[in-house]
Amino acid sequence: MRVIIFGATGMVGQGVLRECLVDDRVEAVLTVGRTPTGRTHDKLREITHGDLLDLTPIEADLSGYDACFFCLGVSSAGMSEKDYRRVTYDYTLAAGDTLARLSPGSTFVYVSGVGTDEHGRAMWARVKGQTENALLALPLEAFMFRPGYIQPMHGVTSRTTWYRLAYVAMAPLYPVLRRLFPKAVTTTEQIGRAMITVAERGAPRRVLGPLEINAL
Repeated sequence: MRVIIFGATGMVGQGVLRECLVDDRVEAVLTVGRTPTGRTHDKLREITHGDLLDLTPIEADLSGYDACFFCLGVSSAGMSEKDYRRVTYDYTLAAGDTLARLSPGSTFVYVSGVGTDEHGRAMWARVKGQTENALLALPLEAFMFRPGYIQPMHGVTSRTTWYRLAYVAMAPLYPVLRRLFPKAVTTTEQIGRAMITVAERGAPRRVLGPLEINAL
């Protein structure tokens, strides 16, 4: 398969990129983002594009791919709803609308989160829920990944300092968390492998929580 990854410099995106590069089911990877990943690989091609609301200048490069793994996102902490919506909804739909037009029927996997609900009380949950619904309405094979706690693997790190320190501290406890809360925890490796599996053969449901992600 040929896949596009948005947000490959974030923690989830790093993990997904790593799994795409080591998996024989993936023959080519295109990353799109505002900063380069710093990775080199025979499968990998990168596009650095500053305005993710306008993909018109790079549309020709986005054709001919089987799947898009959209891993771009930010924490809502300290953000206004307007700014959070711009990154979470507007960036995502700019990619979704473009790929629905260029490659209708292709797979689009969006990383959301446990607790997403367009009618929820939390601002982030509402915005992500609206984003999910908008993607599901497009002529794409769209799947929503809703992970809970994500343990980074294989040297993957968060770009946020306090997240990074917290993940290091939690690493020894991950096996315990996995046994105690199998429906709430996953890893960057499992998310990446599950995305590739969904692109290859779909999934029983369009909205997938940690348990379904791990099973895939």
